[in-house]
Amino acid sequence: MPDHATSSHRGVQAQLDRLWSLSPGADVLGLDRITRLLARLGDPHLRLPPVFHVAGTNGKGSTCAYLRAVLEAAGYRVHGYTSPHLVRFNERIRLAGRLIDDEALATVLSEVLDRGGDIGASFFEVTTAAAFLAFAQVPADACVIEVGLGGRLDATNVVRDPVAGGIAALGIDHQSFLGDTIEQIAAEKAGIAKPGMPLLTMRYTPPVREVVASVAHAAGATWIESGRDWRFAVDGDAIRYSDAAGDLRLPFPALPGAHQADNYALAVAMLRHQRTMAISHDALGLAAHRARWPARLQRLGQGPLVTPLGGVPVWLDGGHNASAGAAIGAALGGLIDERPRPLTVVLGMLANKDPAGFLTPFSDRIGRLIALPVPGHAHHAPEALAALARSLGIPEAVTATDIRAAMAMSASRGPQAVLIAGSLYLAGDTLAANDELPD
Repeated sequence: MPDHATSSHRGVQAQLDRLWSLSPGADVLGLDRITRLLARLGDPHLRLPPVFHVAGTNGKGSTCAYLRAVLEAAGYRVHGYTSPHLVRFNERIRLAGRLIDDEALATVLSEVLDRGGDIGASFFEVTTAAAFLAFAQVPADACVIEVGLGGRLDATNVVRDPVAGGIAALGIDHQSFLGDTIEQIAAEKAGIAKPGMPLLTMRYTPPVREVVASVAHAAGATWIESGRDWRFAVDGDAIRYSDAAGDLRLPFPALPGAHQADNYALAVAMLRHQRTMAISHDALGLAAHRARWPARLQRLGQGPLVTPLGGVPVWLDGGHNASAGAAIGAALGGLIDERPRPLTVVLGMLANKDPAGFLTPFSDRIGRLIALPVPGHAHHAPEALAALARSLGIPEAVTATDIRAAMAMSASRGPQAVLIAGSLYLAGDTLAANDELPD
């Protein structure tokens, strides 16, 4: 899907303009183009520090954030690759703990396009090649790499011999690329399995478990499953974790939402089952409060959008599928008070997403929905979203032209909590408008 990335840095913008003129402008799955592109760059993906590779429908980005936080708490320098970015393209590539700077980003993008611009690689494939080139040039101790789409045919799946792979929560999303059933999607995600690699997963339904087991076995990976090979449980303000190596008591993660216990535990399990990096109990515990992952039930700070609401809590989440809606619904009790229908939802969603699936799990908590477009992207018409909200029993549903107008409407409403959700692109616009740039 088109990314429409822009940059205030002239050198980076020049390369992004080149990229748009050369790439097909759409997601194109397959490993042929990325393999040929990397070959022209000297195969930098074969010179990476130890790799942690994470797939999943929901939670993979948070899992990566916990992995990076643990590794950095243990004293390691960590490269990171995630997608999409929220405000600045630089957010996708983290070099030895810091976002790539504009000059370095312009340089690696230029080199990738100079050497492989004729291949017809997609936006994500070029970005992946640029990240791997930068990773091979800057010393670090580990790489944390998030799958972009699926797993088996995702551009990141060219990495060799990861020290651990992980699959977070699974759900229905990106059906046109991954299949219409959860079993088909699971097979694509499990495609990150490699010979000898420990593949850590959550506990899934029996049909999904059979698929994951089959794919892992065929690849020669060691499947290590939650509930069977490792376990965790919430115990008040702590998490009890256990596996064959022993038991741990860890702090509950600071990132909001009960589902964050799952993501944190998966990261802990991945680190406990790899055999390359030494990780202390202290480092595992520190990460619970150090991990940061913007636009995932993020409480916005004071800024141009939030300050006019006079202290009303404003939460931001990029969730856009039924699984995300369920996680948000489960988290709401701990984020807002229990007055009847206290929540205003500001919603914008891309055209290929399911707004009914997203809203249904918490529609009974919504007093007002403000629907708006997602500029620069094919999206559900705000009027259609408002009509859907009314059909779900939400008492009031209106439209707004943009996030600023929606927040002005929220400010006039009175002391209701606000949730902005439905799209990571909308989340990026919101952070930019509130002067909260991810770092």
